[in-house]
Amino acid sequence: MDFTFLIVILALVTMLAVIVFALVSKAKVEKRLADDDNPKSTLATDKASDGTPVDV
Repeated sequence: MDFTFLIVILALVTMLAVIVFALVSKAKVEKRLADDDNPKSTLATDKASDGTPVDV
């Protein structure tokens, strides 16, 4: 096993992990956006900015 082979495998595994993380995050965001019963963000124009954040 060559050193460059190890580097290539590590790079591919890292890229795969990042892609999986991005897809899971995207699915969570789309699910949250599709639900109308979710509380509004404190950044929304029609909610007070001094309230508690949604994710806390």
